[in-house]
Amino acid sequence: MRYTAKTRLLLTLLICTVTVQLRAQTSITVKPGEKWFGGAVNDAHLMPFKEGYNLNMYGDTRGNQAAPLLLSTTGRFIWSEEPFKFAFENNKLVITETSAALIIDSAGKTLQQAFKNAAKRFFPSKNMLPDTLLFSRPQYNTWIELVYNQNQKDILNYARSIIDNGFPPGVIMIDDNWADYYGRFDFRADRFTNAAAMIDTLHNMGFKVMLWISPFVSPDTEVYRELLAKRLLLFDNSGDANKSWDKADKPVIISWWNGYSSVLDFTNPEAKAWFQGRLDHMVKTYHLDGFKFDAGDADFYPANALSFKKATPNEHSRLWGEIGLNYPLNEYRAMWKMGGEPLVERLRDKQHSWTDLQKLIPHLTTAGLLGYQFTCPDMIGGGEFGSFIGRDRLDEELVVRSAQCSALMPMMQFSVAPWRVLSKQNLTAVKKAVDIRAKYTPYIMQLVKLSAKTGEPIARSMEYQYPNQGYTDVKGQFMLGDRYLVAPMIAKTGKKTVYLPKGTWKNDLGKQVKGPAKIEMEVAADRLPVFELVKN
Repeated sequence: MRYTAKTRLLLTLLICTVTVQLRAQTSITVKPGEKWFGGAVNDAHLMPFKEGYNLNMYGDTRGNQAAPLLLSTTGRFIWSEEPFKFAFENNKLVITETSAALIIDSAGKTLQQAFKNAAKRFFPSKNMLPDTLLFSRPQYNTWIELVYNQNQKDILNYARSIIDNGFPPGVIMIDDNWADYYGRFDFRADRFTNAAAMIDTLHNMGFKVMLWISPFVSPDTEVYRELLAKRLLLFDNSGDANKSWDKADKPVIISWWNGYSSVLDFTNPEAKAWFQGRLDHMVKTYHLDGFKFDAGDADFYPANALSFKKATPNEHSRLWGEIGLNYPLNEYRAMWKMGGEPLVERLRDKQHSWTDLQKLIPHLTTAGLLGYQFTCPDMIGGGEFGSFIGRDRLDEELVVRSAQCSALMPMMQFSVAPWRVLSKQNLTAVKKAVDIRAKYTPYIMQLVKLSAKTGEPIARSMEYQYPNQGYTDVKGQFMLGDRYLVAPMIAKTGKKTVYLPKGTWKNDLGKQVKGPAKIEMEVAADRLPVFELVKN
């Protein structure tokens, strides 16, 4: 019997794909030399996974993006529609606590092929883009400068300082505490005398404006009582695992980083319509361009919560992500199973430390492996405001190197004002990093548009682009598309080891280098090493 090429391909896929129905445990032998990635972005610095690593993704996405996906350097991938627990024990990948079938696919031979096969089947790119200003210009967030004192005067001063100090306008994000309480969607009058005029002024300066929001509602407020009466909040089962949603009468009150709040139930179409109506009100009334969707982490949806439709904590997180699809100017920090969508993701808040700076590359490239291509590194210098408290002086070199590390990633975002905390020399170095980004922006935009079509990562790990050549543990450099190798200085030593694959490369100083090669180099304070592949 003769088969067509299409039939042969289908037969191959059937042979290479195993669907494992629910069972107590699935044990997969790790092949010699096989390395695994996936699960939670915020654990990417621990990848490839080592013996002893384990994670139960049910209700735990590590405060950042995650997906029910594991991928290996031999081309295998594992997918399930629901979260599961996995561990590496005795040279085996052991999967337990499943609530949906496992797909185990071995059709590929490399990490790249594993990703492409998984993406095509389970999270294909939608050929849609977020607002491209997020990629083409730096972003500016008011968080570190103002923290909880968001106010009209200081926001405008921050914006003017951006331009006065020679930085290009782009997207500006107004962060938390702009409202009287959570769930109220109007600017607080004591800090914003005319918010619409403020945003109009920002527009005239060349900015687009985003506003921080969350799915929380402050208890014992007018809005809370309205939503409670309409049953648009998550309810508490009061310790009765058999209680149904319609019989519950007490809302869940959860603890989060800003106290205690009730939570909107987006399994209920009426809650989703109410929330989107409030967002549209903010756009119409105050001329906003989009929203920074914070929180939504799976662990903010507790096990005792009852919702209009039954849902896992992870599914609640995914539903939070769906709301952003209505706004091209969006940003998320927590996400579940929304790869391939035109949503902007940001890495979890990093501390102002060299240790956390060194996490940016593995975290960003792993986000790409999970389908989150439109990802921003954390705020330059760090976004965890607690690490700035009590510091008489920031580490200026760290801020500079952080800017350089972000410069050729899909996006770069400022928060702490470089002109306030840096010497003239170091400020010049940061501005040079912004200029470097401007030089490569046309290529970055090509990659962004291509990624919207194909789903391929914009920033790629060395193992992804150069499989099975010994680069699985290289975390200090990445490929920007298939043309540029970017090797930022991310340690205080000033010395860098760069691994060049086979080919002829031209570095940012104009010198040609033949690969494969291991290069030990000193990196000047204002330099971002970039190697262009000129010949394979």
